[in-house]
Amino acid sequence: MPERREADESVLSFDLTEQPWIGVLQLDGAQRELSLREVFDQAGRVRRIVGDLPTQEFALLRLLLAIAHDALDGPKDIEHWSRLWDDPRCFDRVAGYLDTHRGRFDLLDPQAPFFQTAGLRTAKDEVSSLNRIVADVPNGEPFFSARLPAVDRLGFAEAARWVVHAHAYDTSGIKSGVVGDARAKGGKVYPLGVGWAGNLGGVFVEGRNLRETLLLNLVAAVTSGLTFKAEDRPAWRREPSGPGGAERVPTGVRDLYTWQSRRLRLHADADGVHGVVLGYGDPLTARNMHTHEPMTAWRRSQAQEKKHGEALVYLPREHDPERSAWRGVASLIADRIQFETDGEGVSRYRRPGILDWVARLVTRRALPRGFLVRARVIGTSYGTQQSVVDEVVDDHLTMDVVLLHEQDRDHARQAIDAVDDADQAVKALGDLATDLERVAGSENESPRLVARDRAFGELEGPYRAWLAELGKADDPCAERDKWQAQVYGIVSRLGTQMVADAGDAARQGRIVPAKQGSVWFNSVLAERWFQARLRKCLAQPFTSDSLFDPDGTAETSPKVHL
Repeated sequence: MPERREADESVLSFDLTEQPWIGVLQLDGAQRELSLREVFDQAGRVRRIVGDLPTQEFALLRLLLAIAHDALDGPKDIEHWSRLWDDPRCFDRVAGYLDTHRGRFDLLDPQAPFFQTAGLRTAKDEVSSLNRIVADVPNGEPFFSARLPAVDRLGFAEAARWVVHAHAYDTSGIKSGVVGDARAKGGKVYPLGVGWAGNLGGVFVEGRNLRETLLLNLVAAVTSGLTFKAEDRPAWRREPSGPGGAERVPTGVRDLYTWQSRRLRLHADADGVHGVVLGYGDPLTARNMHTHEPMTAWRRSQAQEKKHGEALVYLPREHDPERSAWRGVASLIADRIQFETDGEGVSRYRRPGILDWVARLVTRRALPRGFLVRARVIGTSYGTQQSVVDEVVDDHLTMDVVLLHEQDRDHARQAIDAVDDADQAVKALGDLATDLERVAGSENESPRLVARDRAFGELEGPYRAWLAELGKADDPCAERDKWQAQVYGIVSRLGTQMVADAGDAARQGRIVPAKQGSVWFNSVLAERWFQARLRKCLAQPFTSDSLFDPDGTAETSPKVHL
């Protein structure tokens, strides 16, 4: 509930340092809301943050990291980080820090409301619906169906969460032209892009509790490849933002995690928030921000290099909603040497800086081999010129930190190659689906896609389990052999079932055109081709059981090529 200021009973206050507003899941399974002070004080008893959307969790974690970085003034190096890791009360200093800056954490402060611009208004004093900041998923339909057709009012705690989320993930499109914004034309500001985190394929590392999660993502100022300036500070230690935006380069992660990509002002009364003024804030290009932003992977863009006349351009590597995290494990654990390079010897991809940081912790033995972490991936897929949210990606991979070791890359190499094993086996199954369609006289691609989706779905659980145990193995190559055998068993079974489902007509077969004349093609031959492809890609030794035709004639490889 809001409080009344002692000096003026008519002025409302909602102090985020004292009022509960951040949703958390405790280690005992209970869910509750905590204030900023409580989150840090109870971090060891909290499993993780729980947002209204996964993207909200990511945005709130970055807010907490900015507070921790600033309150602890570091960590300066691995030794400093290790002292924090070993100290169960490492966040005690945060309480005093929040006291010092308490005035800037008031959601309803009349002069400097948290993450807002006091007095922000349009020329006609229009106030928009709260739909503008409550994320719509998917395709413009409100995510919470109970709120149809509009969000009329929010409690102060929920409004605060959506304010943080708006700066991080707000959609693009035409925004209100606020008074004082030189970019406004005819009362509007035309599309300038999504909130900063909306550009990212968000990645962070989860520990066993929120305390470990915060520390694991607390990158040191000496982290290779990242830029930190002495004047780096979060939004609440800067002058309150006025209307419009300023083009500048972030000073470090404290600045970037609290980047004011929007200008907004909540309209509230004693019963809650009932409207918002929302406009564009500080612009920030995603091009070559890899030296500042550690919580995403990066990809080289030769098209952008040509467009801007720059020698090297990296852009954030966004998550594909149709591709599970385990299939993209290389983007998380591969170092620059393992990534494919172009003709100039430049890496096409860069893994997230946050995982480079954890790799240093492992290599320097600040984290022991056998310590398990979850790499969480969270991101947004926008549609219709980034004006609506189509999908939200939320996935994870549990793995031993040894996979990130900078000198011992054997485990990482086998983990990456194991995904390629799965990809090649699924391709063979897709080829079988195509061949069965040809037996039926069809060119339909749908069965191939269905077969691939089913295979990846059945391989996902086994791969995740295999990866979580891989770090314990002294011989990762032997574990890869076991994985290949497991893949063979799963995909072979799926292929056998597909052939059986094709029925007697496919078994009888038909004449199909070939490069030279025509051949008799049926499901028996299609299955033999499939088995040969599968064994080749998985390096499985030949056994005759699955390659005998009904007449008892063994065949170790295809004799006919269409």
